[in-house]
Amino acid sequence: MSISSETLLKVRYSETDQMGVVHHGNYAQYLELARIDWLSRLGVSYKSMEESGIMLPVFTLDFKFKKSAFFDDELTVKTFLKKIPTARIVFDYKIYNQDKELLTIASSTLVFVDAKTRKPILCPSYLLDIIEKEFNRLLV
Repeated sequence: MSISSETLLKVRYSETDQMGVVHHGNYAQYLELARIDWLSRLGVSYKSMEESGIMLPVFTLDFKFKKSAFFDDELTVKTFLKKIPTARIVFDYKIYNQDKELLTIASSTLVFVDAKTRKPILCPSYLLDIIEKEFNRLLV
């Protein structure tokens, strides 16, 4: 069971190399866009979270590239949260092209950090409440 979302992206020319293949460095941006979209679908603004003094830096990032994405491809990034966050939140991702081919499997771990002290903190209670309610809704 997981809380999931799908984010649609179109590969821009500037994201590709001379062969029209997406440069691997761009995949981190795709995941970031998908995470922000995932939060937004739960009613949480990443910007307001930062404004309230909570930062969410990336701690680990892992990719398995199965096939290449190309200029003008329409990508679907599926984002999954499989467990309740603590001081860390772990997302899993699958990226598909318009032909529904699996291109990339990825995961990221982010850490909740107090913006003033720059020290790790637990997931904020308001976000934890939203996530727990969503998990409970999925159980029904």
